[in-house]
Parts: sequence; C-alpha cells; structure tokens
Amino acid sequence: MLRAENVTKSYNAGKKIALEDFSIDVPEASIYGLLGPNGAGKTTFIRIINQISQPDSGNIFINNEKLKPSHIADIGYMPEERGLYKNMTVGDQLLYFGELKGMKKSDALQEAKYWFDQLQIDHWWKKKLSELSKGMAQKIQFVVTVLHRPKLLILDEPFSGFDPVNANLIKDQIIKLKEKGTTIILSTHRMESVEEMCDHVALINNAKKVLDGKIFEVREKFKKNIFSVQIADFDTEIWGNFQKQFSVIHNDQKNGLLSFEIKTENNQNILLSELMKIGKIRSFDEKIPSMNEVFINAVSQNYKAV
Repeated sequence: MLRAENVTKSYNAGKKIALEDFSIDVPEASIYGLLGPNGAGKTTFIRIINQISQPDSGNIFINNEKLKPSHIADIGYMPEERGLYKNMTVGDQLLYFGELKGMKKSDALQEAKYWFDQLQIDHWWKKKLSELSKGMAQKIQFVVTVLHRPKLLILDEPFSGFDPVNANLIKDQIIKLKEKGTTIILSTHRMESVEEMCDHVALINNAKKVLDGKIFEVREKFKKNIFSVQIADFDTEIWGNFQKQFSVIHNDQKNGLLSFEIKTENNQNILLSELMKIGKIRSFDEKIPSMNEVFINAVSQNYKAV
C-alpha cells in the first residue's frame, strides 16, 4: 500500500537531520507500528506522507504510484495535536471536514450517523466541542479522520486522553477497519497496543531506521534463550547437580519457579530432560521479550552505536 525508499529530510540548511535514508514497506490491509523515542523522526515521516513537507531526497509510493496531491483524498490523518474548532457544533464540524475531503453532504451525514452509533455518541450532534471532555473530543477527532473512508489511515497517539474503556472501544474500531481493507500506520508509545494490534513494526531512532519486520520476528531477534519452568515435588539433591550444568537466573524453590539461560537451541531438549529428573514439570516456556523490552534494548544499543 505504501512504500518509502531512502527518504531523507533535514532542517536548518542541513544542520538538523530529521530523517535519514529511511525505507519501509507497509502491506495493504495491515496495521503497521511506527515506533521511536521523542524526536526520532516519526512525525517528520508522517508529515511527508501527508505532503505537509517535502523530503530532500527519496520517494514515497502509494499503490505503486509516486506520491502526488490527489493521494490526499485517500489518506486519513489523526495528529497527536488535535485540530478541531472549539466553538463549532460537532455535527457542523463533521459535515465541514467531510466536504473538505470531497464528500457530498448527504454521504458525510450518513457516515457520521454510522460512527455516532458505533461510538455511542448519537446525542452529541448539537454540542459544541468546548462542551466536551478531552476524551469525548478525541472520539470526534477519530470520526473526522475516518469519515471519508480513507484507504490509508495514519493515527498518531490515537489513545491519548482516553480512559481504558474508550481506548478499547477505539482499538476495536481500528481493528475492524483493518479487517475491511484499510491500511493503518499507528504511531504510539503504548507498547501493549503495538503487540495486540500491529502486524508489522518499524523502529526509528536518531533519524534512522533501527529495525523493522513482523512483530513476532522482531521479538524473536531479541530473545536470549531464557526459559521459565514450574516444578512440583522438588528433589533438592538432584537440583544441586543440575545447577552445575545450566545458568540459573531465577531460583524460587519454595514455589517451584525457576528460570534458566541456555547457550544454544539444541540444549532445550537436554534442559527439559534434566528438569524432569528434579520433579514434575507443570509448565515450561521460552521467554520472548515484549515489544517494550525490544524498544528499550534496540534504542539503547542504537545510542551506544552512535
């Protein structure tokens, strides 16, 4: 759906590099996580997609066409800094923004009614934005963004301002949009949302791409062959010999909870075989790092490299 090839952007006559040789490939009908610490280059990239600013070099393609002004009609962008009119009624704003995106008033009205029903806000039509709480205003911003049924949806911190119930409501709607064929770029610091929702992810740091790929593959790259096990009927005598063979990270014999690090994957079966001699195996799991751990480790390594 979207492909970026070697995109570079600088400011202050080249003194400040905001994005350097950045390339990603966003599959159609997927949720693609765009991650990075503050100032990494995420917003710069999003602004380039929306043609708010132009790259110094490199290209962006949408459906294999080089990015051009007419693509704006296919894009929905929800910025982190929201941009609605406080003294305009909710209904008038939706119709206004819908028409800005090329919708007929009747179509905008129909879509607005659909989303009001989905988000349980049908009684807000005549309210001014200034009368709504931050979370309520966030819902209106979301509806404004998706009203024209964009093919590419860019969401920058879409859960900001929401309580857990409404955050889940918006999350479910984002997933439904993907299932209907919408391609979504999600920029967020909520790593649990990335794990739950995203199919692919790219991490930017210091204006450069640090890593990208499918979520599971990215997490696999950062695993350290650490295994956790729960054992019942613990045999302390056999345990003494076991500790000489494997690196024990966590040792809670009272509850039978242990963690080990092994050097090669070939040793997994050996580890399990030896553990079975100690007692009854209740559970045996490999620890795959969370996206939060991946984020911290990748950024830390990148800072050291720089």
